[in-house]
Amino acid sequence: MTTHVRSTTSPEIQPALAEPLSHQLLTALGQHRMATTTQLHDLLRPAAARQTISAPLNRLRRQGLVDFTVLARAGRTRAWFLTGEGTRLTRDFPPLRGRPPYPVSSATAASLKTSHTLTVLRTHLAFVTDARKRGDEHGYLDWTPEVSHPLADGERIIADAVLHYTRVEEERTKLRAFVEVDRATMGSERLATKLIEYARLWTYVPQSAGRHRARQQPAGAGLIWLRWYPVFPRVLFVLTGASRKVLNHRISDLQAMVEQHPLVAAMARQVPLGAAVLEDLEVHGASGDVWAPLRGGSSRSWTQL
Repeated sequence: MTTHVRSTTSPEIQPALAEPLSHQLLTALGQHRMATTTQLHDLLRPAAARQTISAPLNRLRRQGLVDFTVLARAGRTRAWFLTGEGTRLTRDFPPLRGRPPYPVSSATAASLKTSHTLTVLRTHLAFVTDARKRGDEHGYLDWTPEVSHPLADGERIIADAVLHYTRVEEERTKLRAFVEVDRATMGSERLATKLIEYARLWTYVPQSAGRHRARQQPAGAGLIWLRWYPVFPRVLFVLTGASRKVLNHRISDLQAMVEQHPLVAAMARQVPLGAAVLEDLEVHGASGDVWAPLRGGSSRSWTQL
């Protein structure tokens, strides 16, 4: 969903880089859990030489704050992560306050998490690259992985990421989205049931704010998601890891869930829902007409779902 604010800055103006690069590297790894050298370069210093990133990473490693695991099937690419000491150091960094720490105990442990974590960051980079081209605002801290929210009966929903994005035009339009990154490692039906979880979050009112206080509150005031968002974020599915035919079938199954499940259908009438193939985002831009609306219809930009 969207929030509009009158723009007072030119899209050409870029914020000053107030923090040292080493601090930004630690913050980025604390935020995103893991990243390759190339991903950190594209995220933080896309116009600089690669050595601009690799040199401070190696210094941080000598200080015992970061380490890496080698991706054997990707040309010996290094995937960097915070050590236990790095996690302790960054815990009180302002952008990371409140983020649950997930220290990686060893390179072996890191290797077990690389595929999904790096694909989620790859998705973020598609939005970052597109925002730079458009003059919009979406930086390395505007994407928060592994965001958890409570549901009824003690259950929780964990989004792969929450996206914050500001379109800079005549008005500044603030957009938010829950992002689910699917590598075709789970069954298609299980993927589609994620929509039910989001529909439950959309309607969830905790009991303490429900039964005995409902008469004193305006409609919808007890909805739990209002604790964090002014409007319910749109839900975006980004798919990869299989043939185009398989991915299209998975998108069709998501659309079928919207059509067949009454609670999901009700949410879809008010919350934009869409799905796209990751490779399409990288080729055509995240704002390109590559998103399939889950309510049906022609492909469009995620901002127009």
